[in-house]
Amino acid sequence: MARDLASMPYRPCVGVALFNAEGKVFIARRRPDKGPEYRDAIYEWQMPQGGIDPGEDPYPAALRELYEETNIRSTKLLAEAPDWYNYDLPPETMGRALKGRYRGQTQKWFALRFVGEESEINVRAPGEGQHKPEFIDWRWEPLENLPGLIIPFKRGVYESVVRAFARFAG
Repeated sequence: MARDLASMPYRPCVGVALFNAEGKVFIARRRPDKGPEYRDAIYEWQMPQGGIDPGEDPYPAALRELYEETNIRSTKLLAEAPDWYNYDLPPETMGRALKGRYRGQTQKWFALRFVGEESEINVRAPGEGQHKPEFIDWRWEPLENLPGLIIPFKRGVYESVVRAFARFAG
């Protein structure tokens, strides 16, 4: 029996726009082996994001995901996006990506200020080496550049994040 992919649920997730003191945003380059929905050598960069565990509230999930992906704990909350932002997976990956259970993600985004030292950042051994790395590199980038760096099916979400957090950009 064929599944109606459009009726599948969205996976609840969080995202973090982490700003440095100059108002630039942390982005990281995904590992090339991270899932069928991410195989695109041109658009390898993204902000930290991840799933919300059952019973977990979005803000603690955002802090957990940030730590698990980057080793970063030294942050200050600036703002929460006013809405949840959704994206659909490309049709060719629906039913395979996200363990085949979701049509895409619905994401709650948070703007955080990084208040630590850059030596705290470690994408190759995140969570003090307790988590598998999702990224191979990172850098600070002007917020307005992010939609052009993200894989196209997530671009609308990133455009919404840029609008929501533009006031924190340098």
